[in-house]
Amino acid sequence: MLTAKDIMNTQVITVHEQQSVRELAELFLDKHISGAPVINDQGQLVGIVTQNDLIFTNKRLHLPRTIAILDAFFFLDKPEKMEKEMQKIAGARVGDICSKNPVTVSPVSTLEEVATIMSEQHVHTLPVVEAGHLVGVIGKTDIIRSMVQRS
Repeated sequence: MLTAKDIMNTQVITVHEQQSVRELAELFLDKHISGAPVINDQGQLVGIVTQNDLIFTNKRLHLPRTIAILDAFFFLDKPEKMEKEMQKIAGARVGDICSKNPVTVSPVSTLEEVATIMSEQHVHTLPVVEAGHLVGVIGKTDIIRSMVQRS
């Protein structure tokens, strides 16, 4: 049975949480990648950043929906959602726009576990972590490649 360590890419391109969003965009274009693990000064995994996060920084801010009853206004959306969205749109550093606390797997996770997580949680880039350290990354292409190699 294949495990994460059998299909993961160990040549991981990481980005630092203090890198600029512009540097991130250039890296994605230069390396032809769609996502990368985000690390801090200690080299610990702190998030994942994707092309979708970059695109999000250019979107239009949606004002929260409200309803007026008598002289009071009630928000239909949580104010925290708008605040988080504003911070992400205005983000200048990778740490501002990345998804924090990413879903990870261990090197001994089975291919079926990896595929299930990616499918059910809509994850495209899955870090492989062992003893708190990033040891690899699995992308959708890695799973497809393993399917072809098994045939």
